[in-house]
Amino acid sequence: MNSIKILENKTITDVPFFKASGVHCGLKKLKQDLCVIYSEKEAVAAATFTKNKVKAAPVLLNMKTIENHNIQAIVANSGNANACTGDAGYKDAILMAELTAKELNLSSSEVLVASTGVIGQPLPFDKVENGIKMACETLSSEGGEDAGKAIMTTDTFLKKFTIEFQVGGKKSMMSAIAKGSGMIHPNMGTMLSFIVTDTNISKSMLNKALKESVEDSYNMVSVDGDTSTNDMVIVLANGSSENKLIDCENQDYEDFKTALHFLNVELSKMIAKDGEGATKLLEVIVNNAKTLEDAKICSKAVITSSLVKSAFFGADANWGRIICALGYSGADLNVNAINIFFSNEMGNIQICKDGGNIGFDETLAKKILEEEKITITINLNDGVFSATAWGCDLTYDYVKINGSYRS
Repeated sequence: MNSIKILENKTITDVPFFKASGVHCGLKKLKQDLCVIYSEKEAVAAATFTKNKVKAAPVLLNMKTIENHNIQAIVANSGNANACTGDAGYKDAILMAELTAKELNLSSSEVLVASTGVIGQPLPFDKVENGIKMACETLSSEGGEDAGKAIMTTDTFLKKFTIEFQVGGKKSMMSAIAKGSGMIHPNMGTMLSFIVTDTNISKSMLNKALKESVEDSYNMVSVDGDTSTNDMVIVLANGSSENKLIDCENQDYEDFKTALHFLNVELSKMIAKDGEGATKLLEVIVNNAKTLEDAKICSKAVITSSLVKSAFFGADANWGRIICALGYSGADLNVNAINIFFSNEMGNIQICKDGGNIGFDETLAKKILEEEKITITINLNDGVFSATAWGCDLTYDYVKINGSYRS
């Protein structure tokens, strides 16, 4: 695998033949709230969607549309989730696709739709219609950042990431914009991630690569334990790179999947870091589990525990809460073999050995826990499998933000 190069200050519209825009149409008071992403060339698409049984109208529509071979556009709004809005909401999602298709001279079956915001409120469609027209008229090769801003809700920073990599000896690019801050939980949350690439890859291989990557990236993120109605990850590949078509699981496929997963993990960390009210990014690494499933169950149990998250907010090295979460996780483990460590740039400290008290330097532990990023490494000493999950601390501000979300 050739090395992956991170391209600073680049975004989705730096990928060849992709244009985008982000406009304000009135769904939010002041900020951009509708975007369009458009491939000038035909593109194949893959997507994953929320596992919540309550699915927003755009999710239900996309689950059908994604089966089509050519997908050239995504239209997305923030400020209104278009979820739990019945037949009228589903018709609105269809209209969003139809209006975008008309403006871009496409079929509505070549347009995917996304929404994020407050659940249960009718979509003010006159505003959306005007927004779609404005967004399509202002599509440009400089519109990537505006598109990223238009999908933000309680996010505190723009989430974008761009890489360059090699496939079959040819240069390829991949870039994404994402949003996610609250209602984030394994199996994705109120999280949108739109990925574009110029790699030449078949739809079936793109779908396989995405689904495998999502399991160990976005699905390993938890902010608050709530799985949303609207989350989705979409990737468009327009094949404009000169690489030979990837249509089987060869080395080119492995190189592409490695690049896609690298990008997805970085975006997952950004989403975890930007949890509503969060002050710390938490990374939970579980090593030497009996099975991969046990490793994932353990890492998720720790990262989702409100008591654990509260302890990290207070910089309290309360390892008992961690081992408690492991104990109720349902994983097959030997509690008398568990070792727990905290680490970051301030140092590395073991706080639990063989499932019990080891006696540790409380001052060093507090210094580590006062930093913005903390790695919690858990060695189960019971097998060979590992998993990593990402999350954040639980703060007073989380309650403040979600206590007045509709305001």
